[in-house]
Amino acid sequence: MTNINQGRFTTRPEIEGTFGVVASTHWIATAVGMGTLERGGNAFDAAVATAFTLQVVEPHLNGPGGDVPVILYDVRRRRTEVICGQGPAPAGATIAHYRDRLGLDMVPGTGLLAACVPGAFETWMLILRDYGTMTLADVLAPAISYAEHGFPLVERASATIASVKELFLTHWPTSAEIYLPHGDVPPPGSLFTNKVLAETYRRLLREAQSAGGERVRQIERARTIWSQGFVAEAIDRFCRTQKVMDTSGEPHSGVLTGDDMARWKPRVEAPLTYDYGRYTVCKAGVWSQGPVLLQQLALLKGFDLDGLDPTSADFIHLQVECAKLAFADREKFYGDPDFVDVPIATLLSDAYNDRRRALVGSEASLEQRPGIVEGFGAVVKLRRAEDVPGAAGAGEPTVGRLGAGEPTVGPMGPVRGDTVHFDIIDREGNMISATPSGGWLQSSPVIPELGFCLGSRAQMFWLEEGHPASLAPGKRPRTTLSPTLALRDGEPYLVWGSPGGDQQDQWNAQLFLRHVHANMNLQEAIDAPAWHSEHFPISFWPRTARPGVLVVEGRLRAETISELRRRGHVVEVGPDWSEGRLTAASRLGRRRRAAANPRGMQGYAAGR
Repeated sequence: MTNINQGRFTTRPEIEGTFGVVASTHWIATAVGMGTLERGGNAFDAAVATAFTLQVVEPHLNGPGGDVPVILYDVRRRRTEVICGQGPAPAGATIAHYRDRLGLDMVPGTGLLAACVPGAFETWMLILRDYGTMTLADVLAPAISYAEHGFPLVERASATIASVKELFLTHWPTSAEIYLPHGDVPPPGSLFTNKVLAETYRRLLREAQSAGGERVRQIERARTIWSQGFVAEAIDRFCRTQKVMDTSGEPHSGVLTGDDMARWKPRVEAPLTYDYGRYTVCKAGVWSQGPVLLQQLALLKGFDLDGLDPTSADFIHLQVECAKLAFADREKFYGDPDFVDVPIATLLSDAYNDRRRALVGSEASLEQRPGIVEGFGAVVKLRRAEDVPGAAGAGEPTVGRLGAGEPTVGPMGPVRGDTVHFDIIDREGNMISATPSGGWLQSSPVIPELGFCLGSRAQMFWLEEGHPASLAPGKRPRTTLSPTLALRDGEPYLVWGSPGGDQQDQWNAQLFLRHVHANMNLQEAIDAPAWHSEHFPISFWPRTARPGVLVVEGRLRAETISELRRRGHVVEVGPDWSEGRLTAASRLGRRRRAAANPRGMQGYAAGR
């Protein structure tokens, strides 16, 4: 048995206090969230203020036109809830329109055809109205201020803008007007503003306040303005009148309309749960990839991980092989449960996982091996990366493909990153975890009247009939966004998550397993060497897979890497600090703890 202390160190302390904690992927957002708590707001007020700030300071990773799943524990209601802020496909988004009329075999990874109904704003308004205590002006003020007066641009934002400069100048001039001031890429550390976005939120606030009355009335007015007023009108007009270059190499108009926005509202759901020892892990439903974490735990439950070094080949091999099986099931079975029956009870059952666990051997599997549940699922098709122009490992993308897929536009310094995440716990014990994404600056052109662009989540649909994740009007795409909450001994205990597309529930699993089986504190569990598998199809354009590929951080021990290769893993060694952007927060009695990822020199936790 290897030494359990391998990798047990921290780059910074685990934050601890009794008043409250905030951890997010950007230090400014963390400060805004903590400041909201200090001014008397609860965790939900802090979450809304943090989320709007992240839209401004990490525009390459999320925006107002994006989407968000949220998982929370409300002390007053004494229950855990999931809020689905994933907007559905527009009414005009049919397979026939994309395949027959436009001649496409995949939904483009960028541009207007990939836009679903923006879900983030309505979700934050629901949370502020039903769970928060502050006014709309209170939670919007920091975001408006940073958009108007500027914030220091992080290195990866500058690098992202540089990577799509040609696309902006040649095809997306409205984006160039904001992100290429004077025609140049703004350098890292420069004060960057988005005054158009600031005015959009100021106008929305003015019109909401003109309704008079108390805070709930103003919040409701803001929702109407967003989904039926000037915001929806500008989005509708842009999608109808503009033809936009996308990954197909041809310009297309969008199908999203103001009517689509007016018809949609976020919904509150019960979480899916799985009992793992003394823990009950809670995730969003099968419209997300969240249940793959539960499926991994259902498989890993049959192995003795206590005492295993979490940086050893034994530990990594078991987690990766179980992840391959869980993600294969994701590809075969998962989809919007309003449209398809997903046998999730079977997928989490002991009998099913006892059979699946027997497939985990001493050698790495190079095959896609989804399970069999009679009457459910679809055939998993494999597109190898080397066979798809513009995909990873297949040469340079054309200008129409720049910025496609998840917001990881290539290695940016020592890390790759996408999306944003935060975790907050207040003094009363309210907890919230959210992973906002979509509407990043490289997804589609800026709508000039609004200062933000639409998301591209529809690229996760398949353009073929009969698949659980097939495109259909009003259907939610199977998002990768995946915040997590866990109870310990029946009491709400831990919230955590990470950006990272298909890697999210690989890194989420690793943090949890280190914390539970190696007794690492939250910061140790985040700082430990990490990895991810690229074995299964990615959820983003161009939907490729790299069978057997396992990417590990370079600081993993040489003997571990050698042993993994001996077992048949196709190991690629990345930079030392390149895997994940995890944050986490916990509550135990009066004590509140939090930790944040040091990778990228950007995420921070705060508390007292």
